[in-house]
Amino acid sequence: MRTGKARGKVNMKVLKGKKGFTLLELMVVIAIIGILATLAQPMFKTAVLKAKEATLKEDLFNLRNVLDQYYADNGKYPDTLDDLVAKGYMRSIPPDPMTGSKTTWRLEYYTGDNSDSGSSDSSDSSDSSGGDSGGIYDVHSGSDKIGTNGVSYADW
Repeated sequence: MRTGKARGKVNMKVLKGKKGFTLLELMVVIAIIGILATLAQPMFKTAVLKAKEATLKEDLFNLRNVLDQYYADNGKYPDTLDDLVAKGYMRSIPPDPMTGSKTTWRLEYYTGDNSDSGSSDSSDSSDSSGGDSGGIYDVHSGSDKIGTNGVSYADW
């Protein structure tokens, strides 16, 4: 029995002197965390870009849908995007996720030459200065960057 008590006391003294981590153990853990953070950073940047692209697709879908609703109700397209808010079709104009601004949307105006929906020429009517009195019939991003799918955001 005496040897058991002595062993217990010796083990307690050994345990009391061995608190904490060594410098080497801490350096290994910090190195591993650094490597993992370095590997995760590019994936994080890609995830942010893909989230912006998803937001752009949703905003374009919603804006185009509201433009069609406005046309169906009023028989003409709105002169400005603010008309959609003023008449209650939207609560507010969403900012372009690629530029971060509500004023950089590239607007296409209806000229009357577009007898069917697929024959519009976006190069002639894609300025945001006004166009004819037909009103806005399509919206694109104002960004000049290329998306992850290889297509310019302005062409979405």
